[in-house]
Formats: sequence, C-alpha cells, structure tokens
Amino acid sequence: MPNLIKMLFNYRMRALVLKEFRQIRRDRRLAISLILPPLLQLTLFGFALSATVTNVRLGVIDESQSPESRELVAVLTQSRAFRLAGYYPSVQQLGEAVSAGRIDAGVVIPYDYARDLNRGRTTTVQFLLNAIDANTATISRGYAQGVIESYAAGLRGQGIRAQVRDISGSDISRHGMVELFSAYLFNPGLVDSWFIATGIFGLLLLLNSSLISAAAMTREKEAGTIEQLLMSPATTSEIIIAKIVPLFVLLCMMMFAALVVLKVVFHLPFHGSLPLVVSGGALCILSGISLGTVLATFSKSALQAQLTGFFINPPLNSLSGALNPIEAMPRWLQPFTIPNPIHHFAVIVRSSMMKGSGIAELWPNFLALALFTLVLVSLSVWRLRKQLS
Repeated sequence: MPNLIKMLFNYRMRALVLKEFRQIRRDRRLAISLILPPLLQLTLFGFALSATVTNVRLGVIDESQSPESRELVAVLTQSRAFRLAGYYPSVQQLGEAVSAGRIDAGVVIPYDYARDLNRGRTTTVQFLLNAIDANTATISRGYAQGVIESYAAGLRGQGIRAQVRDISGSDISRHGMVELFSAYLFNPGLVDSWFIATGIFGLLLLLNSSLISAAAMTREKEAGTIEQLLMSPATTSEIIIAKIVPLFVLLCMMMFAALVVLKVVFHLPFHGSLPLVVSGGALCILSGISLGTVLATFSKSALQAQLTGFFINPPLNSLSGALNPIEAMPRWLQPFTIPNPIHHFAVIVRSSMMKGSGIAELWPNFLALALFTLVLVSLSVWRLRKQLS
C-alpha cells in the first residue's frame, strides 16, 4: 500500500497526468463529446423509450345508439389512452381498418346493450386489439379494462348494478369473490421513465468510458507516442494510470451532470446516499475504461478497436437489465447478467435513489463491480506490458 501511494504521487506520475490533461485541453472536441452527447442521449432515451401507451386509435361500432353506449365511448376516448378514430357500420369494415393500420383497436357495442344494462342482465362489449405489437396490445387491454371498471362503478352510483368480467379465458363460476387492493411502493405514480432513465445512465457510463479509452489508447499507438513514453523513466503501470486519470475525471463530471438531469428533468426521488451512488458510478467508469484499454491492446487502430467494441457492447447492454426486467428474460440467460457491470450499477442507482437502500443491502453489487474493475485493470496492464516488451 505505501508503494502504491508513493507511485501515485511521485513527480513522474504528476508530470504524466499533467501532460494528459494538457493534451485533452488541446482537443476540446473530446472533452465536449464526453459530456454533452451523453446528457442529450440520457434525456432523449429516457422519454423516447417509455413503455406508456397513449393515443391508441380506437374505432367504434355502436349498434345500441343509446345514451349509455355514447357515454361508454366518451369515457374510453376522454382518457389519454385512446383517441376516437371513427365509427364503423360493420365488424367486417372494422376488421379491415385494423388490418390496414388505420386504427389500433376497436370496440363493438351490441344492439341490446342499454336494455340489458338497465334490466340488470349480463351484457358483453367486444374489444378488438391489433396484437402485432404484443406489448402495446397488453397495455391497451389493461387500460380498457380499467376505464370500463371505473365506468361500471359510476353506474352503480346511479343505481344500476353493473359487473365487469374479463371473459378472454374460460368462464368458471365460483361462489366466493376476492378483491385485490394494490399498493405501489417506491413509485406510487408508476412513472416508467424512472426505470428507463436509471438504466440508460449505467449504459452511457460504461459505453462512453470504454469507447473513449479504447480510441485514446489506439491513437497513442498510431502516433508512436507510447514508444517515446517507454524511453522515459516512467513504468508501464504509471503510463497506464496517467492515461486513465484524465478520462476518469471528465467522465465523473459527466456522471454528476447526469445525476442533475435525473433529478431536474425526470424528477427522480433521492432517498439514499449520494456518496454511495457516486462510488458505484466511479467503479462503473473504471470498469468501462479498463474494458476499453483491454480492447485497445487487441487492436492495431482506432477503427479496429471501435469495431471490436461493437461485438462486446451490445451483449453487455442486452444482458444488463437496464432497459427491461431481468425476470422477463429466459431463465437460461439470467445468469449472464451476474458478470455485467451495467446490471450491478443499475441495481445500485435504483435501490439507493428510489428505495433508500444502504451498503448493507448493496455490498454484493459493489463487490462485483470492484472485482470486475480489478480483473480488467490487471489484464490491461499485463496485455500492454506484453505488447510493448
């Protein structure tokens, strides 16, 4: 430990780090590209990748032509979920409109809807959905069911006993009844952008740090300045650390700016410890820089390093759980998220900021990030020493 501290603060290390900062200052585009584009991507992707479904185009067949049927259509279309796209005279024309893509959903109100409703009889309203996009169809079905349940509750207030049942499956009679009352913990408003934005945060930290560090290292190799540094008294470890420090500082500035965006733009709550989130982000940045340095040791040019990164970064993104729940993956794919630094950082950010979790709950994720960083840093130093020997 004393030797490490002595190496980090000796005059050679200070001179090398100062040289790297001066080199980055001359390349202002690099500093700007490390901060501004990630913040724009975080803002755009946080809103664009939202799973909320709104303005679903709804076609209507109203065979009842009664005040009750018109009220049902008004309740459906007055919500943000559905937008009235037109009335159709027959089921065939409604189906053709769904097939042609002019509407996304359709509701068929039968002729005897109002009469059966006022007499307390069971009445059926058919709801058609375009299920090419299964996610949108499932969410729209849930919206429609919720709107109709609210409509039925209003009818009961008027003295009409209405009951809403989903008959998409088998209708099995039961004498008992169970009522479900849901309580949404940590996200009472069900703001889906909180989940997406925190996942994008981890993706941007790792992707930018790996791509920039790989490009910087290969550019040094192409220019031949690495060989000039090897002629100096500095060791290989000192050279690598000096290359990492300026990038780490700039990426930490981007991390703090991204935290401000999460708070100001997405109104993400902050119930946990800021030093805990910053520590996790620092480990994620070091993991990405180390990954980029390893890629640079296997590449002869910046273009080759970038192309190599395209084979590694997409699997890291897909198997991170940053944009979709891990539970939604096939069971045989879920273990591949364990050695993924993006997954562990996303868990740290979400648990700390939204739940207020501390180090007692998050230490496995910190341990995984630390091990990943240590392995990659050691591998990059070993590879670079072997390559330059």
